[in-house]
Amino acid sequence: MIEVQDIFIAYGERYRQNHNLPISHLKAMSAIERCRTAELGGHMDACDECGAARISYNSCRNRHCPKCQALTKERWIDARKADLLNVGYFHVVFTIPDTLNTIAYQNQRAVYNILFKSVAETLTELAADKKHLGADIGFTSILHTWGQNLMHHPHIHCIVPGGGLNSLGKWVYSGKKFFIPVKVLSRKFRGKFLFYLKQAYRDGQLVFFGDDRHLLDEIAFNNFLTPIYAKEWVVYCKPPFKSASCVVEYLGRYTHRVAISNNRIISMKDGMVTFKWRDYKDGNQWKTMRVSAQEFIRRFLIHVLPDRFMKIRHYGFMGSRNKPAKLSLCKKLTHTPLIQRLKISVEELLLKLTGRDISVCPHCNSGKMRKFAIVEKPPPLSATIS
Repeated sequence: MIEVQDIFIAYGERYRQNHNLPISHLKAMSAIERCRTAELGGHMDACDECGAARISYNSCRNRHCPKCQALTKERWIDARKADLLNVGYFHVVFTIPDTLNTIAYQNQRAVYNILFKSVAETLTELAADKKHLGADIGFTSILHTWGQNLMHHPHIHCIVPGGGLNSLGKWVYSGKKFFIPVKVLSRKFRGKFLFYLKQAYRDGQLVFFGDDRHLLDEIAFNNFLTPIYAKEWVVYCKPPFKSASCVVEYLGRYTHRVAISNNRIISMKDGMVTFKWRDYKDGNQWKTMRVSAQEFIRRFLIHVLPDRFMKIRHYGFMGSRNKPAKLSLCKKLTHTPLIQRLKISVEELLLKLTGRDISVCPHCNSGKMRKFAIVEKPPPLSATIS
């Protein structure tokens, strides 16, 4: 199977030579290229019965690496199970118009923060309004920046429980339908996002390059935003989840997804990469797309986030400040059983996920593989030369 790593190893150096890349892109490329190779070191296991040995190389643990997300995802899901309430959950998605995509990409940290802030305030303020729910809510927001074709498409997924705490400290149930009409959500979100975007512009937090340099002029910037105010922004609510366990699995799919998974890559040949993508505008049909390896790398790197940028955030009674007291109260009011969370090892987690015990020797199928040696990383090239 062709992987992102193979494409980076084959064509990454040429791409680096032809492009002046930010440090975050260089780090991500380097990590993915070295993931689970001798360059990162590892350890050796030997069977305590037959003596068969194997080397296991270390993972890069970069959050953009397709190989490194499975275990991270499962650990995150395991931690979130203890936070679920015995109520229905909704999945709400907020998207900015594609006319703002270039500005968002040139100002990732600033615009993505505005996106999070606008979504959070839209949900909390409307939920607190007695016309809708009249309660304080808690929810998790996850930033995605891609569409199926790997082009830039910033949007936020929110997982929202069906209810909240009112001013009397009682739980208010929302019913089967989401408690805020999507048109109301869309217009408030639009107003908040554009207000904070203009504020960031006035404060000198935005930069513009290339074809967008004319937006440095304030009149041009305001003229650019005018038709966006009149446009209906895309906000939609997916059908409610069937059960709390469905919420957990769904969360995992969204929180630790990267721009493209390895199983969607079909081939790499003659400088071209072919991958599968789902065309949502054509009945969700699966199609294939063939692009140059250089273009594939360009599209992948669009979705590398700034260093230390938090792409998963919790709000309301799910936020770290309120969670210890308010989430416990919510559990009590919704008759949610308390879950005792036990930390499990990598071996136990893999056994649970795959049904395969990786500690059993693959040669004799009876002995146990025991770690007996560390495989050190090779010294840096400069140290070797000196």
